[in-house]
Amino acid sequence: MRILITGGAGYIGSHAVRLFLERGHDVWVYDNLSLGHRAAVPADRLIVADLAETQRLDHALVEHRIEAVVHYAAFSLVGESVSHPAKYYQNNLVNTLSLLDVMRRHRIDRFVFSSTCATYGIPDKVPIAEDEKQRPINPYGNAKLAVEHALADYAAAYKLGYAALRYFNAAGAAPDGSIGEDHDPESHLIPIVIQAALGQRPAVEVYGTDYPTPDGTCIRDYIHVDDLAEAHLLALQKLEPGTPFKLNLGTGRGQSVREVIRTVEEVSGKKVPVKEGPRRAGDPPALVAAAEKGQQALGWQPRYTDLSRTVETAWNWHHRHPKGYDD
Repeated sequence: MRILITGGAGYIGSHAVRLFLERGHDVWVYDNLSLGHRAAVPADRLIVADLAETQRLDHALVEHRIEAVVHYAAFSLVGESVSHPAKYYQNNLVNTLSLLDVMRRHRIDRFVFSSTCATYGIPDKVPIAEDEKQRPINPYGNAKLAVEHALADYAAAYKLGYAALRYFNAAGAAPDGSIGEDHDPESHLIPIVIQAALGQRPAVEVYGTDYPTPDGTCIRDYIHVDDLAEAHLLALQKLEPGTPFKLNLGTGRGQSVREVIRTVEEVSGKKVPVKEGPRRAGDPPALVAAAEKGQQALGWQPRYTDLSRTVETAWNWHHRHPKGYDD
């Protein structure tokens, strides 16, 4: 299949690019490199451009005879979305609608969308099933949910076949340590803990120790980035015009902040300095996927179900690349 992957030089996108190429697909990466890294993808597959540049996007779809689009390009910092909502609505919503319009002009009717569990807000029940009410509590989640609504309307009106994949906490890196996670600033817990273990930050800040969880800290569902990539490929292969998928991607198991810290210590053999503080506003006590529907619909089973294996891959990447891609 001839596939355009937007945001393909980013963390999750670059792992998908590698997997799709390994499986024999003709993949092109469309990324403005504001968050992505040139070194994360093959140079001869990279188109450096912005989604707002619709003429360049139009040209890419025609030149490479694209048949399907996998859309990772987005801003994803929840706190920043609260401070700068216009940035998030413009990039995550408006630019996505522009992408869909360009696709329609070229009759491309297969689309896999990188959605998020942030569309659920603070859930009534955990584990979170796909029929849980979607009540985002920040502009990031609101923009992603608005795209989901648009996709449903596009499917009904234009016979778009799409998958909206709501994933939980992406984690880990390529097992060989060649590509991995490199954000500035870093907002994900596992790399933050690893950075503290490596002495790259003074301590890990634990926000809240009085949650109604076994050890008082927040619980999250950590899904390996390669498992996410596999699910995206399976979803793409199952798409039919006018047929939607709205699925959670997670392991169905949750680990607390303290468990993540302990696992990093066990894997690295290093003590992690910790600083405890008050809760952050809007942090739910637990976010864990009810993952059965996604696994059944896609015929997909996460390979990384043990947190230590996921942390091992992340440690290999950060230990070998203490400055990330250094670009």
